[in-house]
Amino acid sequence: KSLLTVAITRDTQGTSNFLVNARTGKIMTLAAPQISQYRQELSTMVPVRFAAREGLELNGNLTLPAGTQGKPLPTILRVHGGPFARDYWGYQADDQFLANRGYAVLRVNYRGSTGFGRQFMKAAQKQFARKMHDDLIDAVNWMVAKGIADPEKVAIYGHSYGGYATLVGLTFTPDIFAAGISVVGVADLVSAFESFPSYWKNSLARWHAYVGHPANPEDRTDMAARSPI
Repeated sequence: KSLLTVAITRDTQGTSNFLVNARTGKIMTLAAPQISQYRQELSTMVPVRFAAREGLELNGNLTLPAGTQGKPLPTILRVHGGPFARDYWGYQADDQFLANRGYAVLRVNYRGSTGFGRQFMKAAQKQFARKMHDDLIDAVNWMVAKGIADPEKVAIYGHSYGGYATLVGLTFTPDIFAAGISVVGVADLVSAFESFPSYWKNSLARWHAYVGHPANPEDRTDMAARSPI
């Protein structure tokens, strides 16, 4: 009962595992990620908070290139998938790769993200390509106002919902983004919902509440209007 296994996560080296003898105080390293040997060269991830345009508090995590001198930087806005998920502080290989190449990287937990209360999540209902996208634009504007982002060199990048948000960014607000990387992003909400696999049936009610039901004519028109295609 005197032995404990402890996992410690750091933004610059991932998760390491230790064996701690509570009786003697001896600590033994069980495993450490290979990237930890480069921790002195990696960038720290800083939690940030800012307000959306109507006052809703948003939070995110910012990774800057090591040794940044404060000048506006080319910037990557990372948009998590889901959208019923969230970004966490910690080691992110993609962010470190991009920061190492001179990019500022911002991850933002837009409305609809989990872990911030029921009302924050429900604020995303019928807000695909609307207030959910406004949150991303507000994040970019916050970065520009802070002097971190070069407004002429902002890219948007995401998987799944983040891929959809990327396509929305490039089609609905093309003046904001110089580039986009969409990974398995939905371009057409109507066709995507009509092709949901049968084993998703238990989650369809939530999707219909948040995005709409293509069998409803009003919803179908609205979904088409919010489709990047």
